[in-house]
Amino acid sequence: MTEMLNDKVEVVAFQTAKKGKDYCGDSYYYVATDEYYICVLADGLGSGQYANEASAAVTDIVEKHHNMDVDSLMNLCNQALLQKRGAAVSIFKFSFAEKELTYSCVGNIRFFLYSQSEKLTYPLPVTGYLSGRKQTFNTQRFKYENKSKFLVYSDGINITGVKDLLKPFVPICHIAETIKKESATNDDDATFIIGSLL
Repeated sequence: MTEMLNDKVEVVAFQTAKKGKDYCGDSYYYVATDEYYICVLADGLGSGQYANEASAAVTDIVEKHHNMDVDSLMNLCNQALLQKRGAAVSIFKFSFAEKELTYSCVGNIRFFLYSQSEKLTYPLPVTGYLSGRKQTFNTQRFKYENKSKFLVYSDGINITGVKDLLKPFVPICHIAETIKKESATNDDDATFIIGSLL
């Protein structure tokens, strides 16, 4: 189901737990204001309850402090994971007035931004995971165009051919259905969030 957050962004999110598990080890949170859209996806190490606790600690931080800059949020999320299992974490923020994306990720979460002019942006994540230990972040900034699409997903989703998938003029609800049918497995916790910047 497509969720129109405001007149600047629409989003579809999908999540499923690993087969046989009561808890999904992935957590996500997003919100749109008049100024920005921010999203966090966290993949707790392993699966089950303790993975869920780790990933939920991350999304709780972003929910409470989403007005902060991405670097500061990554630091807070890292601190929140001290004495927890650890998590791969991706945080990104679209600033509507500046038409700018700020992106930071540690771990095996994938992110793509695809413009109507068919430019694919794929910021490289820092390897590893957040665990409370001192961590270096590689926060990057990119300009974006109206009608760009973005896709972020955890490692329970296996996608090939992102450019074909994110073609201009294909509604994100159709793309989401394709990903669910062709790319989501129940061998691991799986989450994806796809959006369109209007």
